[in-house]
Amino acid sequence: MTTPPLSPADLALLRQYDTPTICNVIELFNVRTRTDGYMDRRIRACFPEMPAVVGYASTATIRTALPRAEGSSYKSLDEQVQAFAVLPGPPIVVFQDLDDPPAAATFGEIMCATYQAFGAVALITSGAARDLDQVHRLHFPAFSNGVICSHGYSRTLAIHEPVHVGGLGIYPGDLLHADANGVTTIPHEIASEVAHAASEYVAAEAVILDYVKAGAPDPERFSQVRQEFVRRIAELGERIGGRAGA
Repeated sequence: MTTPPLSPADLALLRQYDTPTICNVIELFNVRTRTDGYMDRRIRACFPEMPAVVGYASTATIRTALPRAEGSSYKSLDEQVQAFAVLPGPPIVVFQDLDDPPAAATFGEIMCATYQAFGAVALITSGAARDLDQVHRLHFPAFSNGVICSHGYSRTLAIHEPVHVGGLGIYPGDLLHADANGVTTIPHEIASEVAHAASEYVAAEAVILDYVKAGAPDPERFSQVRQEFVRRIAELGERIGGRAGA
């Protein structure tokens, strides 16, 4: 049975929280190890000040290092945006650059403006970025492995197939959450619960944060406050069916 797409309300809820909070909440469900499900440090936000984004992976592979081989078949930008229609919600374009290291930029202003016009909310690539000022003016979040000024021999080889980006396998339609801290997947089967549990997790963290920010903390009292935090997280974990760990 296919998991139904998230409602617009649940997607909006997820956007309210940073990606580390979403990772913390996912841990409570014990559906994967704590070192699975997120991209590594090679993938960084081009515009760290932009808010969190949530969407469904529209995948593609790209090469930029060598001229096109005669007779080879490549995918067009037109085909790529047409593939957005099969996703259950807002697309996040995810490119795997097959050149290692990247030889040129994956994207620039025209690509990002096109994706945005067709409903995409962000772009993630294991390759490089360019046209940063122009893409920033579009208010289009982007994540990359660096910056290169040229597009080289850019060509898209495949679309809507599994890719590997930042040490993580991404399948078409995977639910992604991303911000200045990085990129994580959210398992479909728990996505709505994660959206609704995040506020309780943040409230539990506030028990500690409010205390230490109040000034003149006392070690004994801090121990009590931390135990209250642990209790709340454990209680939340039990209620949503996992086993919380402090």
